[in-house]
Amino acid sequence: GRMKFQSSELYLKSEDEMALLFGEQRQALHNTLQIAERCQVEIDFSQYYLPYFAVPEGYTADAYLEELCYQGAHRRYGDELSEEVKNRLSYELGVIKKMGYSAYFLIVWDFINFARQQGIPVGPGRGSAAGSLVAYSLAITNLDPLRYDLLFERFLNPERVS
Repeated sequence: GRMKFQSSELYLKSEDEMALLFGEQRQALHNTLQIAERCQVEIDFSQYYLPYFAVPEGYTADAYLEELCYQGAHRRYGDELSEEVKNRLSYELGVIKKMGYSAYFLIVWDFINFARQQGIPVGPGRGSAAGSLVAYSLAITNLDPLRYDLLFERFLNPERVS
């Protein structure tokens, strides 16, 4: 079964469609246009802006990510982690930390957890992220990259910035 939303109404409606739905509230529809015209935003696309992720007291984003990864790896692989799992986690975490992406992984982990808690469908993983043991350990993805010989470097490569 393919994931489907329960409604076909999940799109931005035209002015005419909104008038049909909310014709009695014409002033409210007009007000939305006035509000939109007042919004003046300039976004500087020359740099990245990531949301702030609050880690528990006593942790850095790097340390918290590492702890969550090892907890997740134990849930996935059992009490005794193989050398392959430990080495791969260590390597991936090193790359993630070096590239400054620890907070990003925590943010993705947080919203995937939120979606699951709310009953929002979450896929098993897509694209090159499936090659990350960190993502698998955090349950961001549900494809074991070791079992399927997936390459982490297709996802994050310290030699290239993407």
